[in-house]
Amino acid sequence: MTDVLIVGAGPAGLLLACELRLAGVDAVVLERHPRRPDFCRGFNLNARALDLLARRGLADRLIAEGRRVPHAAFSGLPVTLGLPGAHTDHPYSLGIPQTRVEEVLEVHARDLGADIRRGHELRALEQDADSVTATVATRDGEYRVRAAYLAGCDGGRSTVRKQAGIDFPGTEATRFSLLGDVELADPGELPFGVRTGPGGSVFVIPRPGYVRIITADPRPPVDKDAQVTLDLLQTAVDDALGRRVELRAPRWLTRFGDAARQASAYVRGRVVLAGDAAHIHPPAGAIGVNVALDDAFNLGWKLAATVRGDAPEHLLGSYHTERHAAGAHVLANTRAQVLLANAGDRLGPLIDLLTRVAGHPDGNRAFAEVITGLDTRYDMSPGTDHPWLGRLAPNLTLAVGDGDTDLATLLAPGRGVLLDLAGGSAVPEPAARWAGRVDVVTAVCPGHPELRALLLRPDGHTAWVSTTDHDGLVQALQHWFGPSGSPPAA
Repeated sequence: MTDVLIVGAGPAGLLLACELRLAGVDAVVLERHPRRPDFCRGFNLNARALDLLARRGLADRLIAEGRRVPHAAFSGLPVTLGLPGAHTDHPYSLGIPQTRVEEVLEVHARDLGADIRRGHELRALEQDADSVTATVATRDGEYRVRAAYLAGCDGGRSTVRKQAGIDFPGTEATRFSLLGDVELADPGELPFGVRTGPGGSVFVIPRPGYVRIITADPRPPVDKDAQVTLDLLQTAVDDALGRRVELRAPRWLTRFGDAARQASAYVRGRVVLAGDAAHIHPPAGAIGVNVALDDAFNLGWKLAATVRGDAPEHLLGSYHTERHAAGAHVLANTRAQVLLANAGDRLGPLIDLLTRVAGHPDGNRAFAEVITGLDTRYDMSPGTDHPWLGRLAPNLTLAVGDGDTDLATLLAPGRGVLLDLAGGSAVPEPAARWAGRVDVVTAVCPGHPELRALLLRPDGHTAWVSTTDHDGLVQALQHWFGPSGSPPAA
């Protein structure tokens, strides 16, 4: 028996394990592969993902290793989407291998006490009103494990999603591309960037010791899962460029399409979905790993509170409400980029219009925030018209009794934070009844003297703001943190 069984040790599963353990909830992670793959799927953390990871003290070590690029990835328009001036503490994209992100998350999860089992594959699950029972296969045989909840973080072909009977509606792939991590016999023949020829184009991305090549599959197979070979990639590259560019020493060869699907429910009874198990989309904008981390960050504290029994009744359901809407935006954004990139002359006037909008400083910033999810805003109760409400609060610098701190540091323990910014007079006494779930901190915020108090959820999103009085605070505490408890002992 465990509190939560997580299927899949990718970014979503590992970050979810970290969040659950931080909240004192037992987590077992099953991963069918005995070891992390030698190849790397992605190389990009965007500004939103870095902001979230910073709220747990996990961003700095990655930033120190990665390469900062001051713009957001975008396909289909001849413009660069700049991030300076955007609503983020990290106005850049970070070039860093996904494998390294997973390593950092796995070490952190293990340090927090997560049980990560590699070479353990989910075969079946059954759920009832009180628990989920999973059948797990290893090379030594099968065993069963019972959990209060089961989280499917097991990719686009999710066994969990299928076993739970959750529909996966959307659009089938109409275009396929080939991807190869290979070496070039003559590296000077294909410099970085998009190289065009009489038969199409080839996108070349330099990597340490090799290049990543992406080009259209000229003959999409009837079986989209048919093996990609070096000969097939070689032929596709030669046909696109109209000349021979010798490829060799393949590290990873694969095919991907532009299918876009989203689970009809992110929560079904005691089964929850996150990451690619909940949504698949074209890789435009290099958004995949970032959305997976966003899902896990939203889900972790809600699932932990539900397991502990101190969550309001609606809390776990709010994971579906918030992240399903966010996922739908991602699908729309990536599909739009694919349409623009393959439009030709047909959508020329639209591309011209969007290019001119993106050429305006405000339009450029808005595009960047939409594509990276920096515009994410959840519906809060009670509502106000403050621009921070529902959004990830900026990492404010604060003066406290023993020196300076910031919001990211206060959020690192994974609890809610209630800031009293009016010298101890802005937070009423009843707020103390949520001690253990919400940390009450008296501080001064030099950068925003107009603020009297601020309530943040454990994921850093602003649940309540006061510039005048504390009306609505108790209602917000009840809405996000459940019924009040007894006052803390003296």
